[in-house]
Amino acid sequence: MVTMLSDSEKQTLFDIARRSIESAVKRSRGKLPAQIPPALMDRCGAFVTLRIHGELRGCIGYIDGTDPLYETVHEVAAKAAMEDYRFEPLTADEMTDLEIEISVLSPRREIHDYHEIEIGTHGLIIEHGNHRALLLPQVATEQGWDKETFVKNTVRKAGLPSTMWQDPEIHLFIFTADVLQQDMPAKHTH
Repeated sequence: MVTMLSDSEKQTLFDIARRSIESAVKRSRGKLPAQIPPALMDRCGAFVTLRIHGELRGCIGYIDGTDPLYETVHEVAAKAAMEDYRFEPLTADEMTDLEIEISVLSPRREIHDYHEIEIGTHGLIIEHGNHRALLLPQVATEQGWDKETFVKNTVRKAGLPSTMWQDPEIHLFIFTADVLQQDMPAKHTH
């Protein structure tokens, strides 16, 4: 797990994400910075969430860290912009108002009682057979959900009936996330 990132390391991650998104929108090849801080080499899961005027515009990530953090952010930022099936691909005109949030995930831990979930602290992963879903820690807080509602909505996101939330075959995993937010969207010219 990545330890607390410095402001310059966070800025490097945001620069990587924004460059990746701009390259994807322009259909060009994005460049990574020549110097990568050592903390961004750690392997951990990460999600990139995109919003415009506070409204969700894309969110994609990886639960488990198989690549260095900076590479994961580079890859999922472009995917969040162009491949989130819930939205049309991002356009160049939308770049001006784009808000980027990066969630750096801790390793997950299986729990056997949903009461172990701490709303606002834990994200949730549900696994049942071939079904799997994840909701980031901030989702429950943003939606005003209690623990049971959080579990039911994660089960529903996995493509299962929410009534299955107490099925003994469902595996629950919790994780934490260091949620990085930029205060203001960067202003770019096209």
